[in-house]
Amino acid sequence: MRRRDLIAAGASMPVLLALPGRSLAAFAASGAATPFDGDTVPALARALAARAYAPPERTLPPPLDSIDYDQFRDYRFRPEHALWRDTGAPFQAQLFHRGFLFKDRVDLHLVEDGRAMPLPYRRDRFEFGPQVPPPDDPALGHAGFRLHAPVNSADYFDELCVFLGASYFRAVARGLVYGLSARGLALGSGDPGPEEFPLFRAFWLEQPAAGADTMVVHALLDSPSVAGAYRFAIRPAGEETLIDVDARLYPRVELRNAGIAPLTSMFEFDPGDRVGVDDFRPAVHDSDGLALFNGAGEQAWRPLRNPPGVSHSGFQDEHPRGFGLMQRKRDFAQFQDAEGSYERRPDAWVEPLGDWGAGEVHLVELPTGNEFADNIVAFWRPRASLAAGREHRFGYRLHWGRDHTWLPQLARVVATRTGEGDGEGARPRLFVIDFDGGRLASLPADAAPRVEASASVGELRNPVAYRVAATGHWRMSFELMPAGTAEVELRARLLDASGVPLSETWLSRWPA
Repeated sequence: MRRRDLIAAGASMPVLLALPGRSLAAFAASGAATPFDGDTVPALARALAARAYAPPERTLPPPLDSIDYDQFRDYRFRPEHALWRDTGAPFQAQLFHRGFLFKDRVDLHLVEDGRAMPLPYRRDRFEFGPQVPPPDDPALGHAGFRLHAPVNSADYFDELCVFLGASYFRAVARGLVYGLSARGLALGSGDPGPEEFPLFRAFWLEQPAAGADTMVVHALLDSPSVAGAYRFAIRPAGEETLIDVDARLYPRVELRNAGIAPLTSMFEFDPGDRVGVDDFRPAVHDSDGLALFNGAGEQAWRPLRNPPGVSHSGFQDEHPRGFGLMQRKRDFAQFQDAEGSYERRPDAWVEPLGDWGAGEVHLVELPTGNEFADNIVAFWRPRASLAAGREHRFGYRLHWGRDHTWLPQLARVVATRTGEGDGEGARPRLFVIDFDGGRLASLPADAAPRVEASASVGELRNPVAYRVAATGHWRMSFELMPAGTAEVELRARLLDASGVPLSETWLSRWPA
């Protein structure tokens, strides 16, 4: 794991991982197998929520309590000790050692034939290079785990997904490398005051059968405000990796700012937002836009920005069909980063399973001066608060892949550019948006799509749409004459002669 990936997983948030309480601690220490079914973790979460929050114990024995990044890199799991390696199962699991950013204990359990067995720490599962090995203490626990499966070829077990740090996890699909992350729950992202980071305190990994196409993982979530039970059904499907999530939340207090199905990514700059950037690379980001598919059937695209200050955007909706943080640039030339491989970072699309009612897709954009910490968060915020003392259940499917399609008849935004327009006196702001695909791609070059554009304040001028011969893309442009210093919410799309949409809806804010 590269330094940037470790920092993204742990440095920007407190990594709070530990035992959830005496009963589970005693269970883990006993080594005894106990009955396990679909109600086991929800029952633990309900019991946990009924008690006052107990912060995790973070004490580590020397030298684990003081190792740095370079020393931690020498702590490596031995692949020959991977779980289920010799069973013929299509999944294997490798474990993460505690230390560096990941000091807190996560308890792991294996589930087979309806029985759960704690998985104690064993020093011989790890290599330590020149570092002094820690004590061989079964109670040391682990920091997390990763799953491997045949992703790119049938005869090799690639990394498929990782659960490491707070409630963070991420996945890849064929031909992709790790990029953005998902989380179990977001509480107060971007709000004034400290953010609360719920943590997965324990996991239960179900033994996969020899012919299984799905790996099932259960997790116990905890934080000062809420406990929760999660079930993850993880299925590699070639061009996509699918994770079905069943989240059951038990708040200790009323949650007014809960972020459901949160996604966390990084956006530093691209050609449409690089003021003050001195870098040989044209773009640096894990995701370049927020995609929306709302309950009314509208598909929209909001380019991401690196704002000068914390920026919040709420996209009101009822019965949402999906949202995601996407990476639409897929050519090396668009990044020129031979190490980062940003063109191979996955999209993550959230598809609600069931009716989520009313609320908003909430986007938080934080300013950043580097690519080493995530600064973008997107999640669903229910309109109604989550009441304390009862269960709140959310089901959704996470699609990890590239080029996800919702309404294939619509052209998608492939580039957004802006600059100073022409004119004397007060200069307008010029916006240029390129589209590709859908019905728009089959229109003759002399067609005249209609520009439908609006601004919350100010005046829009000179809307036009035309095909760019060099690329085959259709280009929409217009000028904005701002009204003073007020922020402007912009909205635009292309329509055919009968008023039927030819493109998804482009959304933006000026100034960003």
